[in-house]
Amino acid sequence: MKNKSAIKRYLLALVVLFFINGSLLNAETITGSGCSVSNVGYLTELAKEYERQTGMKVFVRGGGSVMGIEDLRRGKVDFAASCRSREEGDPEDIQFIQVAWDALVFIVNKSNPLENISVNDALAIYSGRITNWQQLKGVNMPIKLIISRPQKGLSGVEASTKKLILGGKEPVVSSNTILVASTGLVEQLVEDTPEGFATTGVTSARKRNVKILKVNGVYPGKKNIIAGEYPFKRPLFVLIPGKPKPDVRKFIDFILSKGGQQFISALGVISLTDAK
Repeated sequence: MKNKSAIKRYLLALVVLFFINGSLLNAETITGSGCSVSNVGYLTELAKEYERQTGMKVFVRGGGSVMGIEDLRRGKVDFAASCRSREEGDPEDIQFIQVAWDALVFIVNKSNPLENISVNDALAIYSGRITNWQQLKGVNMPIKLIISRPQKGLSGVEASTKKLILGGKEPVVSSNTILVASTGLVEQLVEDTPEGFATTGVTSARKRNVKILKVNGVYPGKKNIIAGEYPFKRPLFVLIPGKPKPDVRKFIDFILSKGGQQFISALGVISLTDAK
């Protein structure tokens, strides 16, 4: 009997310890989701640096801007990443805070011999007027246009592409168009698809095994984007509730601080300071 009582007390202590540790973990962790370009490009590394400096764990995952906004709306995360500006229908109590700059780029598979594309040719691909790489002096194979399109709303890249490249028009969807849920998946598909063509953000594309094309002869390097020689520059945001938790506010303050911006710039991303 004594042994049974001791075991019960021991198990009870374990249960109590489990809940205490769980509470402490929740108290010392903030979570975020959203824009794949941001997460791959800078946010995951920035979160690790913040944890190194403060001890505060920051857990981030991708899924796309639409998912991040929806997660934040439902209270599933403490913050979200987005590579599109506020749109009609977004929750009014969410703050869009710009933290860096990005630029849209055209990417192809590493095996594709193409090095440069004109804006007009990119438009022709999206409009369905160019459908084979041979039309761009490449090999004879159909162009697989890969687009990030979540089930609900516009992805950050799709919204930016429509605004900055397509003049507000919709791309033509054909049997050679592949629609996927997030930009992260777009980039991965281009890595594995010799015929692939897509638009994404340079912030994440530079870390993928893809070829980033010059546009009208200009490569989307950091200096060219800052100088305005390369087009399609766009902001990157971190979103927080109207009344964020103190720990979330501290994380945002770190991102916007001199040290946070220097860290972002050191990663090869265009910081707010870089673009002044």
